[in-house]
Amino acid sequence: MENSETAIALQLSDASRRRVEELKQRYPTHQSALMPCIWVVQEELGWISPAAVDFLVDTLGVSRARIHEILTFYTMFRTEEPAQYVLEVCHNISCHILGARELIAHLEKRLGIRLGETTPDGKFALHGVECLGACGHGPVIQLGKFFYEPPTTEKADALLENLRKDTVPRADTDRQLEEGAGRMDGPREEDQ
Repeated sequence: MENSETAIALQLSDASRRRVEELKQRYPTHQSALMPCIWVVQEELGWISPAAVDFLVDTLGVSRARIHEILTFYTMFRTEEPAQYVLEVCHNISCHILGARELIAHLEKRLGIRLGETTPDGKFALHGVECLGACGHGPVIQLGKFFYEPPTTEKADALLENLRKDTVPRADTDRQLEEGAGRMDGPREEDQ
């Protein structure tokens, strides 16, 4: 069970805490539940903070070293607080051939940052990823659970302008991750 210092330091909703407890019961060992529990925490908080690590140690009874092994091996887990909007651009071979390099260069210029960086105001981060499973529609931008494919420079500019207004525009397709990495803040266009 988590200690009271961890409970105070970690602002995790009761629903997420219940989900972690459900996952603990679902798996044969608490260590087996570690990755799904990391997803639960990251989905809500956007990253795995030191307080989140303490929570997982206390709740699952796994070592801090084991948690750090997972956090540093898998690229989908974040150990630093993310930007409000994390734009992930596939640059694997199919997307590369279809223009990912040019799209990334355009986004870097528009945002004033390089791939892997965050804008000084913390609003945008730009990351290259190996594959988003959209090889026939590339290049593709992933924002939270939503895919924008294939984004032209004009569509990318419109996406950035909407996000600057804290409006997440409707994705170009109905494709989205069922469960995923990242979070999105702000209302979507259809919610307004």
